[in-house]
Amino acid sequence: MTSPSAPSRRLQRSTRLVVAGVLLLVAVAAVVAAVVSGSWLVATIAAAVGVLLGAVATRITYTEVADTRRAWATDRAEQAQAYRALTEVRTEEQAVYVADTQGRITRHEATIARLEERLAAATDEVIAARDELAAEQERAMRAERAEAAASSDRERLAARLDEAEERAAMAIVRVAELEHELDVVIAEWHAGHAAPARRHA
Repeated sequence: MTSPSAPSRRLQRSTRLVVAGVLLLVAVAAVVAAVVSGSWLVATIAAAVGVLLGAVATRITYTEVADTRRAWATDRAEQAQAYRALTEVRTEEQAVYVADTQGRITRHEATIARLEERLAAATDEVIAARDELAAEQERAMRAERAEAAASSDRERLAARLDEAEERAAMAIVRVAELEHELDVVIAEWHAGHAAPARRHA
């Protein structure tokens, strides 16, 4: 991440380095002029000016290096803060996702438990209906063997037998519907467990 003030810092650094370079060139030119002149006074003055200009150029360069290091440290601190904020956001998003997924899984498990209870109850109804049908059939067979029951009794037993068969058929259909609904919910539950695994992968 680059600080918004980076272009101005680069421009300032470029200006400082140009100034330092110009000072060094002036110092070199003064020394060369003093050597060419052959005067010891001019050479002494040129040497002093060269030393002074060299010191100023060195100071400018040192200041620029120190400012650059401080700017780099500031940029690294800003990057660390940005990464820390990004990590916090991602952690919060992950926590929300995990909570939502866990809630869906809990709801699916509760639905499966309810369907299993209803399926068990329907199975009990089927068993009871079959037992009742068998009992009615046995009574009908006894009535036929005994030949003592009247015609009205036979009709009543036949009606009860038909009713028992109808209830048994309806219970069988209900069990099939509940089994299908249970299969759908279990498939959704498996899909809910598989989604977090793929995301972490």
